[in-house]
Amino acid sequence: MSITSPQWKNYQGPVQDPAILAFQHSPGVTNFVGPTMIPGVQSSNSIRETGIIEKMLHTYGFIQCCDREARLFFHFTEYNEDIETMKIGDPVEFQMSFDRRTGKPIAVSVTRLEVLNENRVSGVVVTEAKPTGKPKAATGCGNQDGLGRVSYEQSGEVFFLPFSVDDVEDGSRLQTGDDVTFYIATNKRNGSVRACKVKSITAPKQGVVCSMKDNYGFIERADVVKEIFFHYSGYQGDITELVLGDDVEFNIQMRNGKEVAVNIKKLAEGTVIFDDVAVEKRRGKILKTLKSPHGRRQSDPLAGRIVYETVKGPIEIPYGDKDQKGEYTLQQGDLVEFNIATDRRDKLQRATNILLVDDTFKISSEVRETGIVTTLKDGYGFIRCMERDASMFFRFSELLNQEKEVKVQDEVRFTVAKDPTSPTRNTATRILFLPKGTVVFEKILPKRCTGTVEKEPTNKGKDSDPGIIMYDVNGTKQTIPYHLKSVQGAAPKCGDKVEFQICESSKNSIKNAVSIRTLSTNGAAKQYGFIATLKDSFGFIEMADHEKEVFFHFSALEGEPGDLDLGDEVEFHFAHKTNKVSAENIRKVARGSVAPEEVLPGVLDGKIIRCMRIINPDQDEYPGLVQVGKEEDEDISTKQVYPYGITSLSDKKDFLQKGDIVKFQIAVMKDSGKTRATNIAAVRKYIHAKVDSIKGHFGFLNYEAEEGKKLFFHMTEVHGDAELHPGDRVQFVVVKNQRNGKYSACSLRKIIEREHKRPDRLLSRIKSINLDDTQPKVVTLRQPKGPDGSKGFKERVLWKPE
Repeated sequence: MSITSPQWKNYQGPVQDPAILAFQHSPGVTNFVGPTMIPGVQSSNSIRETGIIEKMLHTYGFIQCCDREARLFFHFTEYNEDIETMKIGDPVEFQMSFDRRTGKPIAVSVTRLEVLNENRVSGVVVTEAKPTGKPKAATGCGNQDGLGRVSYEQSGEVFFLPFSVDDVEDGSRLQTGDDVTFYIATNKRNGSVRACKVKSITAPKQGVVCSMKDNYGFIERADVVKEIFFHYSGYQGDITELVLGDDVEFNIQMRNGKEVAVNIKKLAEGTVIFDDVAVEKRRGKILKTLKSPHGRRQSDPLAGRIVYETVKGPIEIPYGDKDQKGEYTLQQGDLVEFNIATDRRDKLQRATNILLVDDTFKISSEVRETGIVTTLKDGYGFIRCMERDASMFFRFSELLNQEKEVKVQDEVRFTVAKDPTSPTRNTATRILFLPKGTVVFEKILPKRCTGTVEKEPTNKGKDSDPGIIMYDVNGTKQTIPYHLKSVQGAAPKCGDKVEFQICESSKNSIKNAVSIRTLSTNGAAKQYGFIATLKDSFGFIEMADHEKEVFFHFSALEGEPGDLDLGDEVEFHFAHKTNKVSAENIRKVARGSVAPEEVLPGVLDGKIIRCMRIINPDQDEYPGLVQVGKEEDEDISTKQVYPYGITSLSDKKDFLQKGDIVKFQIAVMKDSGKTRATNIAAVRKYIHAKVDSIKGHFGFLNYEAEEGKKLFFHMTEVHGDAELHPGDRVQFVVVKNQRNGKYSACSLRKIIEREHKRPDRLLSRIKSINLDDTQPKVVTLRQPKGPDGSKGFKERVLWKPE
C-alpha cells in the first residue's frame, strides 16, 4: 500500500522515518503522527512504546499511552506472560499495529516493563504519597510531584524507593511512620527501581463512633484530632449492633480523594482513651457558658470557659458540652468543681467532670423556689409550687443529682426560667433535692374541734363546691369549708355533728377541715315542697305548709334542671350559707306525696287582693290572698279571704296581680286542717296578635300597650312549650309589673289556623282539564298599569262636588 493512500491521512502514532515526516507535511494530509508500518503488517523498525494498563475486561483490555494522548485496544493473547499476573496500573511495553478487519490501531507484543523481585521487603513510609490524577510515566512511577518514599535496610545500608498512590494495595492511605511490605520493581528499559504492591502492616486505627445517619456515620479518631467518614457497608458485622459511643478499630482507604474508614470492628468498652484525666479536683468559676446570649449552642466545640486560681495567678481553661456531669443549666458566675483532662493527641488541656457547687446559691442573688413533684412523664414532669398558685414544668435533665431517681412527692428547690422551646412558658431549672418535711404546704393543728354540717359538698369534677361546717370558737359561731376527700368513713349529711381538725395553708393561711369523723346523725329531717320559680340558674321552692319559700341553685339538684317544672313536688335539706338558708340535695318525688289536701265542691268568684311574693318581691309575706266576691271592701275581715301559692293556680304560668278577677275552689289541708284557695283561674279577656320578633329567650308582639312600644314577652310564658316564629298568631293577657310599671304579655298560646282546602267540585274540574301542547294557551305578556304608572286601574273621578 502506498504511503499516499487516504488511510494514512488521519493516522496517529510515533513518527521516526524521514520519508513519513515529509509525507506528514504534504498537502491534504492532516493529524498524521503514525509509524512507518502498513496496516496489518508490523513495522520493519519495530518501534516499541510504553503505557499503563488502564482497563481489563474478560478477554481484552486497554492501554493508556505514556508518550502521547492515545488509548489502544489489546487482546490478552498479545501478552507474553501469564495474564493472571497483570493488573490495572501495571507499566507495559508494546508495539502498535492495525486491526486487519477494521483498520483501527491496536497494541501487540505487550510485555511487562518491570521485573519484580521474588520476595517482599519490609520498610517504613518516610514520605506520604499524594494523588495527582495524572497517568504514570514510562517508568511506571507517575509524576514526580505526587511520589512518596519508603525506606528499607539491606546489609546495614538504608535505601529509599519511590512509590505512588496507585502502588498501594487496597487503596489504603499510608502515612509517615507506617510499617509496610512491598516488592521492588526494576524497569527493564532504564534500570530504575521503585516500590510496588505496597501493603501496610501497621496496627488498625482506633476511635469512637460519634455520629450515625441513615446509612453512614463518623468516627472520632484516637490518633489525630479529627473525624473520619464511614459507610455502613464498611462495618464487619451486624450494623444494628453499632451505637453511638462504641469503641471501634478500622483501616483507612482513599475514595474519591477522601479518607474513608473500612474494615470496622467493634472493641470492648473503654479500649479507646482520648484523655489523661488528673485525679486532683479543682474549683473555679464559670466565665463563659456554652450557649450564646440568645440561648443557642455556639459552633466552637470548646466554647465554654472556666477561670481558676493557681500559685501563678488565674488561669482560663476551656470546656465542651461533653465535659459537664448532667445537662442542667449553668450560668455565668457559677462555682464549679472539675478535673483537668489532657488530650493525648494534641496535648490540649480542658476542664471535665464539671459539677455545680451548692455554695453558688449562697453567694448569688438567684431567687430559689420550693415545691413538691406531683406528675412524672417520659423525660419531664410537673412541680407543685410553694410560692405560687401554679404547677411548674421541668425536664429530668435539669436535676443536679443525676444519680438519684426522681419520684412523685419528692421535695425540691429550683430556679424559674423561661423555657427556650416556648418563650411564653416558665420552666424549673437547676433542681436540687431536699430532705423530707422541708416543704410544708399545710399545717394541721393538733386540737380537734366539733361542729355541725351546714352544707354538703358537691362532687362535679372541676366545678365541685366544698361543704361547710359551723363550729363555736370562744362563743362565736364560725364556718370552715371541707371536701369529701377529708372525710373518714361515711360522708356526713346536713345537720350531722362531726369532729375535725383545722388545716391551715402555709402559703395564704386559708383554713380547711380535715380528718372529719361523724359523731352523731341527728341531722335535720328532710323537707318537702313544690317548685315555685325557675330562673336561668336558680329557683325557689314553696314549702309544704305553703307559708314561705326557700332559695336553691341548680347545682344543688340531683338530676337535670330541664326535668323540673312549676308545681313539681321535691324533697330537700336546709343549708346555711352565711346568714341565709337555702335548699340542698334536692330530689324530685312522686306527685301526691307532699301535703295532700281535700278540694271542697263548688266554684266561687273572687278577686286577688294580694299577689304572691314571686310576683312582687317587695312584700314580706310569701302567699297571695284572694277574697270571695268581685268587689273590694276596705275591711277585709268582713270578707272571706283565703291564702294561695303556686300550687293553687290552675295555670302555673299565670301572672296573677292585685285586682284580677278569678274563679277558685277551697281546699282543706289534711295534716293541719287549714283552708286555702286552689284551682284559681283568672277571668280575663284574651287578646290576639302576631309575633313580631324572637330574640333568644324573649320576643315582641305586634301589639302596643304603651304608645310606640311593642309588647314584650318571655318564652317561659308560652304554654305547651310551643315553638314560636315571627308571624305566628297568639292569644295572650296583658299584665303590668307592679315594681317597674312596665307592661308584658303572659299566658301565651299559639293559635293554629286551619288550612282552607279547595271545594271538591273545583278539584274534580281541574282534574278533567287536559293541558296538553295541542290546545291553545293564553299567556299574559304585560300587566295592566294605571295612568299614574301604578299597577292596576283606578276609578276615574269626572266630577267632584264642592
